[in-house]
Amino acid sequence: MATVVQKYGGSSLADADKIKRVAERIAASRQTGCQVVAVCSAMGDTTDDLIKLAHQITPRPDPREMDLLLSTGEVVSSALVAMALNSMGHQAVSLTGVQAGIQTTTLFGKAQITGIEPKRIRKELAEGKTVIVAGFQGFTEENDVTTLGRGASDLTAVALAAALKADRCEIYTDVEGIYTADPRVVPEAVKIPDISYEEMLELAMLGAKMQPRSIELAAIYEVPVLVAHSFKDSPGTLIHREAPMETRNKVRGVACDLNVGKITVLGVPDRPGIAAAIFEPLAQAGVSVDVIVQNASVEKLTDVSFTISRTDLPRAVELVRSIAHAIGAKGTTSSSGLAKVSIVGAGIQNAPGYAARTFRALADAGVNIEMITTSEIRITCIVAEEKAKEAVRILHRAFGLESGS
Repeated sequence: MATVVQKYGGSSLADADKIKRVAERIAASRQTGCQVVAVCSAMGDTTDDLIKLAHQITPRPDPREMDLLLSTGEVVSSALVAMALNSMGHQAVSLTGVQAGIQTTTLFGKAQITGIEPKRIRKELAEGKTVIVAGFQGFTEENDVTTLGRGASDLTAVALAAALKADRCEIYTDVEGIYTADPRVVPEAVKIPDISYEEMLELAMLGAKMQPRSIELAAIYEVPVLVAHSFKDSPGTLIHREAPMETRNKVRGVACDLNVGKITVLGVPDRPGIAAAIFEPLAQAGVSVDVIVQNASVEKLTDVSFTISRTDLPRAVELVRSIAHAIGAKGTTSSSGLAKVSIVGAGIQNAPGYAARTFRALADAGVNIEMITTSEIRITCIVAEEKAKEAVRILHRAFGLESGS
């Protein structure tokens, strides 16, 4: 019997009526003869509300207690979906991340999955039940509850699909698939019928609405992922190993990430080991660094600038100040009013003209580029946050994406 893992986002579970509609969709899938495991996010804005509540208690909530608190949102929605299915005459059982066997590291708030032992899930499926799993969470060797990071119910779903050797993973949300740009920013954006893991990973890392670690895991285990609307029978977007040949060597989409902060270390001594001295402590603190630019050395001194998540900026600034003092740098500066705007497409680095067209389009519109980074399949520009949406529209138009060509 085929096994399907489905994931439903918070907007699809925002109230009782939507929860019943999700249960109806799960029941319809079950009636096709599939075994179904459904992963649920927290209802609506529950996670944000819990974070606000915690900060009303204390400005610095204990990380362990914070994870335990935040995990409850997904538990609530999972239990309600199971109740809805049972009331419809379909056997269902809800499981927490612990009960589902999702083992993680001890990095609270950003835990990584170390393994999954899905014995309980297999048992319930064998008994003919639909299994509803609380997303976004797992447990440590000490049986502490952990969370996997914002948006990580996608990761839970893909990881379960890999562990169960499911036929596919379906991500249901409030949009009909992956678009050439955010339709709220670019109304002319076009849905992409299918896309490679590599291209989708770049789009996700650069702000597209999907958790990047879930795409990485899907690529490793070759789990096909369908992204579709929770309540519409539209084809969606299939994320898989290869996209059709005619889609290669072109821009597939434009992504925008507003969660960008920048730190510059001024007057850094230009000698071996300095870069490691700056970035190793950040890595140990769980701060991911993205774009890095080092100026040419003048009198054996240089400036080093790098971008990180804006949410990591306050603690990163504090850490970098102590690093700067230790290495004899002149000081640090930081800013938060930035955004990443990127074009993504397989092969664009191997074909002439993409970088030039990107820079010319932004220049003609008066959008200043502060930093640039590239890979084989993307070109990313750091721009002022207030210019980001305009930049997305400009690049979408410059590469003719509104026509779907």
